[in-house]
This record gives sequence, C-alpha cells and structure tokens, in this order.
Amino acid sequence: MIRIRGIITLYEVSEDLNDGKAFYDRRTPGLGDYFWDSLMADIESLYLFAGIHIKKSGYHRMISKRFPYSIYYEVKGDIARVVAVLPMRRDPAWIVKNLKRRSL
Repeated sequence: MIRIRGIITLYEVSEDLNDGKAFYDRRTPGLGDYFWDSLMADIESLYLFAGIHIKKSGYHRMISKRFPYSIYYEVKGDIARVVAVLPMRRDPAWIVKNLKRRSL
C-alpha cells in the first residue's frame, strides 16, 4: 500500500471544479456548493486510497461518490498529483484531449 503524504493539484483542477459548481448552481441554487464539498472530500480520500484505482489514459481514475465526475491523478513517490476533475458524461474523445493537454 502506498503511503501518501501530500496531494497537489494543477491549476486547471480549480477551473474544473468551478465549472462543475456553476453547472450545478444553474440547476439548483446551492447545489454547486455541495458539488464542490463532495469533490474535495473525494480528492482528500486520496490520502487513504491513492494508487488503487484503474488507469485510464495514463492516469489513475477515481469516480466521484456523489456526482458523475472522475478525478484523474498520478502518484509520484508519496505525492498524489491531481491533474483533472472531468464530467463523465462528456465525449470520451474530449476527455482524452483534455488529459493530453495537461500532461507534463
């Protein structure tokens, strides 16, 4: 089992979360805050579960517990690096394209 001591996120992850928050707030006011809190809890769970998820497009993919979003991350040593939080309902080609743009 991998012992994670830190989680870092790319700048684009905050944009992903803000886009999702805005989407859900347009549906129901206040739902965006619940979305944000839920996805942040999922990301924080990487302290315990990083590395156990299946790999897709070169990254581990963790599916959110409450929303149809996937969290894409990689593990480098004892650090989990989150590269994207993307909606699962998008075209798979769009997801792959976004992930490729974010790789170093």
